[in-house]
Amino acid sequence: MKYKLLFINLFFFLCLSCTPAWAQVRCGADRTELTLPLLRDKQIALIVNQASITTNGIHLLDTLLQSGIHVTKIFAPEHGFRGTADAGEVIKNGTDLKTGLPIVSLYGKNKKPQPEQLKGIDAVVFDIQDVGARFYTYISTLYYVMQACTENDKELVVLDRPNPCDYVDGPVLKPAYKSFVGMLPIPVLHGCTMGEMAQMINGEKWLGNGLHCNLTIVPVEGWQHGEAYSLPVKPSPNLPNDQAIALYPSLCPFEGTSVSVGRGTLHPFQVLGTPLLSLSDSCFRFMPRALEGFDKNPLHKDQYCYGDNLQHVAPPKGLSLQYVINWYQKCKQQHKENEFFTRPRWFDLLMGTDQVRKGIIQGKTEAEIRIAWQQELKEYCKKRALYLLYTDNAHTSVTLMGVN
Repeated sequence: MKYKLLFINLFFFLCLSCTPAWAQVRCGADRTELTLPLLRDKQIALIVNQASITTNGIHLLDTLLQSGIHVTKIFAPEHGFRGTADAGEVIKNGTDLKTGLPIVSLYGKNKKPQPEQLKGIDAVVFDIQDVGARFYTYISTLYYVMQACTENDKELVVLDRPNPCDYVDGPVLKPAYKSFVGMLPIPVLHGCTMGEMAQMINGEKWLGNGLHCNLTIVPVEGWQHGEAYSLPVKPSPNLPNDQAIALYPSLCPFEGTSVSVGRGTLHPFQVLGTPLLSLSDSCFRFMPRALEGFDKNPLHKDQYCYGDNLQHVAPPKGLSLQYVINWYQKCKQQHKENEFFTRPRWFDLLMGTDQVRKGIIQGKTEAEIRIAWQQELKEYCKKRALYLLYTDNAHTSVTLMGVN
């Protein structure tokens, strides 16, 4: 009997140790004991996508409707309500076939809910999974939603989720480079959850005109900063797994270059390549194609791209400039450096400054480029600390990586 009990205990220990992190964490959407009392007897609008699910895999919309909450409208951010639209693709208004509820796009020309779209709404619920990078546009959607709720006297309830790429690193966005891929003066990797970012937007008065959002955050239970978190559902079409999410901050700037990040393949943000350089025949190659659910019109479509397979490399713990620097040097060695930064303005918007691109062209090392943003990053870290909802023992900052 003693050995049987030992075996059972060992079995349960192994089961727990093999349980994915997301199954041990209760996101805001799971915490109905806190959420439902906030929403009862109110007309509710949701800002959600395909990742707005509970731990048991049920979509937040279905959970709330089954609980008797009066959801009357859905707002869909970039990639749409079901998360199938390409990056930058126009999202059309429509109707959810399952529930019959109207879907209003918050992408394209209508990035901010309009007064008529909020008419009759008492509270807006925001439940979007972020990945910790400034240029992941759901932060910009949060900003516009906070503005709209404040201007139209609506409550905003943010159902929080962990940050799966939980670092503080990179240059802080300069005002001249403000765009939808960078609305706020924060670094490339901001080290916040959506709830914490909403608090920072309020606290730092970034909404402008003295606006202060009527904000309630339903926090995550069972997670703190620095703890790994594997997403149960891909947050957008081209971030299909943990490896892509971890590499995304370092590879996304390639979108301003002639090098493909693997859009139009099954491994986006896990491969790098171009048909423009003369590389070894033994070099890794891939061919971007029109791929439903990923990208319909990728860079270098139907051409072999030669380069790097990063699917199994250890991803950087923070932001790495080394990938971009190495590829620029490859182009320079073949006297094609002028063909590398094909969209320099877009590269600068993603980085939030032109200092990185100019440093690469000047031949600076990563450590030398990093020196320029250290002081502003330290100041941001102090600011961030004021708005944290979760213990930060790690600490997630890599502000001095490569700099002595």
